[in-house]
Amino acid sequence: MPVEHDALGLLEEIAADFSTEPDVVLGTMFRNPGLRTGDKIFAFLGHGGELIVKLPKEEVGRHLDAGTAERVTVGKRTMREWVALPAQESDTATLTLWRSAARDAHDYVAALARGNG
Repeated sequence: MPVEHDALGLLEEIAADFSTEPDVVLGTMFRNPGLRTGDKIFAFLGHGGELIVKLPKEEVGRHLDAGTAERVTVGKRTMREWVALPAQESDTATLTLWRSAARDAHDYVAALARGNG
């Protein structure tokens, strides 16, 4: 059973963490709210209220091994660099996990945009 949480409220808190970074703005992906750096989305809310982030494969593996993330499938295609982070046992635990993953996702996507990824 999914954990009840305020996914949009948590995303707004995470967005506030990036408020001093001029390249980060709110955006959408698949009609859901998210965060982008430049013109690239790095994190967004899934339809089930999970946070979906783009990470390097090592980080994807770490989250999958820890059981904190699930692979993202679009149609029949499994996305290699995208994982879904479901809510944890509390909003505090969820926010801690999501903040860390969003920061990692931002740094990764920003590096890719600069050609350093």
